[in-house]
Amino acid sequence: MESIHFAYRRKDDAVEGIALVKASSLRVSSNGSKYLDLTLMDASGEINAKAWNWGENPVPEAGTVVLLRGLVGEFAGKLQLRVDKLRQVQGEEVDWSQLVPCAPESPEAMYRELYETAGALSKEGLRLLAQTLLEENREQLLIWPAAVSYHHAERAGLLHHTVTMLRAAKALLPIYPYVDRELVLCGVIAHDLCKIQEINAGPMGIATEYTPAGMLLGHLVLGVSNIARLAASLGLDEETSLLLQHMVLSHHDTPEYGSPRPPMFPEAEFLHHLDVLDARMVEMETALRSTPAGQFSERVRALENRRLYKSKDRED
Repeated sequence: MESIHFAYRRKDDAVEGIALVKASSLRVSSNGSKYLDLTLMDASGEINAKAWNWGENPVPEAGTVVLLRGLVGEFAGKLQLRVDKLRQVQGEEVDWSQLVPCAPESPEAMYRELYETAGALSKEGLRLLAQTLLEENREQLLIWPAAVSYHHAERAGLLHHTVTMLRAAKALLPIYPYVDRELVLCGVIAHDLCKIQEINAGPMGIATEYTPAGMLLGHLVLGVSNIARLAASLGLDEETSLLLQHMVLSHHDTPEYGSPRPPMFPEAEFLHHLDVLDARMVEMETALRSTPAGQFSERVRALENRRLYKSKDRED
């Protein structure tokens, strides 16, 4: 059974294949009939889908693999799939690599790279804090995505994002000798770890929704609380604990993006720009992957609705 390859579909394409249900709900149309509203995905991307006149049929749960047939249409300027036939896949062999976007590197290798970096920190308090954070979250880190729908929304995406930022930090830090290298590296490791508490993700590493703690507090506040807890138990000095808490709290930069305080010292500013750089480059790479050479992408919501140009000599 082949996946539908949503990212490469166009309006009026007839499709048939397997997909993973990312979200589903039963709704009532204006004429009183029940219909199924779905977010379907495979390794290439996702699409909104509607199964009209669903009646009393069971609603497939998030994480369910389905075999479907339908037609790609358009609604409000976006592609939408009209499902004509759908059934749950049971007892049939499924190639998960077709359905689940995965980080491009081995999760175990990425975790090992983070842990070795933490172990090489010369300041004992930072070393213990970074290692403890990684040890406490090891099993989840091997599969957890970094987002529900934006950058690094992939299996082990949180590890991928953190490792890429770590490599960028190591490359850039020699240019700015007045920046505390170890504080930055520890901040990179810590900055998004509480996305594990913010996002619900199943065993396949696909985010389905935000947790109550994620909705009410968010990973910035959860991260500050986590650092304060560990710093106290590990005996980290008060100022270093406060600096790390501020770095986590401020790495989104402005209240508009969730940070109640802007970065207020060089290491915090450095962390913020590492985060933005990696997030935006991944958003661009993802958008251009499904864009033909010499053409513009669809509008990218995470990049202020920009359309991106893919040069004619760029290879996928």
